[in-house]
Amino acid sequence: MTAGNTGLTLTIAANYGGRWDLLQAINQIAHNRTTESGPITEEELESRLALSHTPEPDLFIRTGGERRISNFLLWQLAYTELYFTDTLWPDFDGKALDVAIDWYRERDRRFGQTVEQLKARSGVAGDASKQIVT
Repeated sequence: MTAGNTGLTLTIAANYGGRWDLLQAINQIAHNRTTESGPITEEELESRLALSHTPEPDLFIRTGGERRISNFLLWQLAYTELYFTDTLWPDFDGKALDVAIDWYRERDRRFGQTVEQLKARSGVAGDASKQIVT
């Protein structure tokens, strides 16, 4: 049923740590640089991250009542919506996922901008942030 779907990326990061990822990226850059190279850019750092080939997450779901990201995707979660639930992972079923996705749909995805900036950029009256949900 899902063989033709192309709109979802599921990433499983086993034995992964965000601090390790940032450190290995910086070490790669330092190893390949000269003193005349200038400051490190976001693009240069991002290209060296272990998951640079994957899109940044739109939604992060943490089960089991924990309210932290626990060293997971530290760079990539900058504009991710964080959803926390007391439901334990084995009990997190399709209905629980539907609840999380419904919660996500109600979020204002502004990616660091204010509602006023979005309105000015889009030229739309009203709640422009609701119209730009991804």
